[in-house]
Amino acid sequence: MDASKPIAVGITDSSPSNAALLWAASRARRLKLPLTVLHVLDDRWMAGEALEALPYIDVLRKSVQDMLREAEEHIRSAEPNLKVSIELLEGSIGGSLGEYSKHASMLVLGSSGHTRGALTDRALQAAAVAESPVAVVGIGQEDGHGIVVGVDGSREATQAVSFAAAEADALGEELTVLYAFTGPNRWINAGLPSSSFAEHVMEEEQIVLSETVAGLRQDYPGMAVHGVLETVAEPADALVQAAANARMLVLGSRGRGSFRRLLLGSTAHAVLTRPPCPTVITRLKKAPHEK
Repeated sequence: MDASKPIAVGITDSSPSNAALLWAASRARRLKLPLTVLHVLDDRWMAGEALEALPYIDVLRKSVQDMLREAEEHIRSAEPNLKVSIELLEGSIGGSLGEYSKHASMLVLGSSGHTRGALTDRALQAAAVAESPVAVVGIGQEDGHGIVVGVDGSREATQAVSFAAAEADALGEELTVLYAFTGPNRWINAGLPSSSFAEHVMEEEQIVLSETVAGLRQDYPGMAVHGVLETVAEPADALVQAAANARMLVLGSRGRGSFRRLLLGSTAHAVLTRPPCPTVITRLKKAPHEK
């Protein structure tokens, strides 16, 4: 995460957005970073409108500006030493937030919780294309303890582990490394030969988890690190359950394709539709020679 860039928080007039605003302000204060409060005015509905529609659009813009100024005043009152700015963006919500993420150290958004509403969709859109980490925050998630990170041996997961370990170290929290995958018994039940297949698969996956935990304990000797291998529950279910009372859940963006679910990765996508605690999606940083 770039320590020179501000934390950006996208808001709407909702309780989850207010929770995200307060979480982002607290983080900005702790890291001594400025905070930018954003709102995206979705302009797609304006396309092809007659000039008569312009006065209404101006009213809408003024309403959004008033909401942003109210949020700015609220944060200035709560965090008087924090540098706060506001910005109104216009365009598609996911695209605008994704583009703005280039200028932010983190993008913070509110979640609609356990339902697929507009706020969750906004988080999914932004997390799929953002170039900075994206944090999704819900209501009543401020009292958790411990950091949980999902791993699978990929480069994306490795960077998520690095982010989670740094967070746990800075906050004085314990770190739980969870490796969840579909266990071999399901494949055997589907007709694949058993013999030593299940044992071999379990050993390979346990090695991945053990090496990750061992590396963390070496790098952070004063931090409690726990490794958990989950082979029964689906990965998203296991992560949501493990992080139910956590301070933060961290996942790597794993997607490959052109659609939102593929860009984000199926597990991260599923978790963000019901985030159990403040959930951060990290973005893979490519080497200079990679495209």
